[in-house]
Amino acid sequence: MSNKPHLTTSVDIEIPFHDCDPMNVVWHGNYPRYFEVARCQLLRLFNYDYTDMVASGYMWPIVDMRLKYVGSAKFTQLITVSASLVEYEHRIKINYVITDKKSGAKLTKGYTVQAAVAIETNELQLESPAVLIEKLQPCFAALRE
Repeated sequence: MSNKPHLTTSVDIEIPFHDCDPMNVVWHGNYPRYFEVARCQLLRLFNYDYTDMVASGYMWPIVDMRLKYVGSAKFTQLITVSASLVEYEHRIKINYVITDKKSGAKLTKGYTVQAAVAIETNELQLESPAVLIEKLQPCFAALRE
């Protein structure tokens, strides 16, 4: 599988005080929350946010996540969190990059993998349900134009 992005979006976040440790550095466990903000925006690009997933009969739990801390974000720093859909046929894989908004310096990178589980039967789906592919088609058509 290629890691070439199919869709990409980004969000800016100002680091709040409550996300920091006593040294005003973001506590490492908060970075997945920043990923989540960008992931929700990415899912909304093709109308398949978490409420849409449940309505379609599937939940998409995260089954794998990786983070690599390159630098540190600090209190009041403005960061950009980019999320790119890189796989969707059998699972949803999203790559993330967190950068300093002003300098562009890379602070954190990583990915998440989500797998479809049928809500009614609680069965893991080995291929992405047709509803996901259908939701993505208009985005792919727009990218080709």
